[in-house]
Formats: sequence, C-alpha cells, structure tokens
Amino acid sequence: MKKTLLVSAMSLALGSCAMMYAPMTYTLAKQPAGGALNSSGNVTVKRDGMTVMTSAMVSGLAPNTYYVAHYHNQGTASTDPCSSGGAPIMSSKIVGRSDAMGMLMLSGSAAAGDVMNATYFNIHTASDAAGTPADAGVSCTTVKM
Repeated sequence: MKKTLLVSAMSLALGSCAMMYAPMTYTLAKQPAGGALNSSGNVTVKRDGMTVMTSAMVSGLAPNTYYVAHYHNQGTASTDPCSSGGAPIMSSKIVGRSDAMGMLMLSGSAAAGDVMNATYFNIHTASDAAGTPADAGVSCTTVKM
C-alpha cells in the first residue's frame, strides 16, 4: 500500500513539474505605424499549465493614451512575423493606458491553446478604452510558444 501511494504521489509531482515552463523575455521594436514615437520595451511570457501569462513594459509612447496588445498568428504578407499581417488572437487582448510620461504597463492571460501558434505580439494605439485598434501597430516582437 505504501509503495502505491508513493508512486502515485511521485507521478503527480512529476506531472505538475512538466506543466511549468521557464519565462521568456522578448524585446519590442518600433513598427512603421509608430511614426514619431520612439517606443521600446520588453514582453515577458510565462506558461503555467494551460495558461499563458503575458506582461509588457513599454516606454516612449504617447502620454495618457489607450493602447491594446495581443498575439497574432503568422500572416502571408512577409516572412518577418511582425510584417506578415497575421490574424489577431483576440482572446489574448490586453488594454491599458500610458501614464503622463508615455510609459505603459500591461498584464493579462490567455488560454495556452489559443496562443500556441502565435508568431508575434504587438501593441496598437487604441481609439477607445475598450481597446479598438487605431493603427497597424506601434511596437512588435516575434514570439515562440
């Protein structure tokens, strides 16, 4: 009986370890729609079981402005993911507002199954607090899940 419980406990422990992944950090680059903005920052992606948690810190944006970020699937317009025009994955949408200095901090989560095929993460200026994209993207980074 003790061996059965020990084997069961070890299986459970090993199974839960397999669900944790090391966080990945990516550097955002300015996109053409960013115009005069000099945005820069990082995106950290952490997968924990069936959830992908995303946080971003970006500077050089317009002050007191709404932004929306989300993952995208690879498009066909280019082999460069950020220029490919891929479909947005709206379940990964994160909306935030920059501060008076143009600094933006975002965090959110999405189902891992929704974003597993994503090839890039980008940030758009939003036309409203709901996060309606107002441009093709001001900052972007390629990602691998």
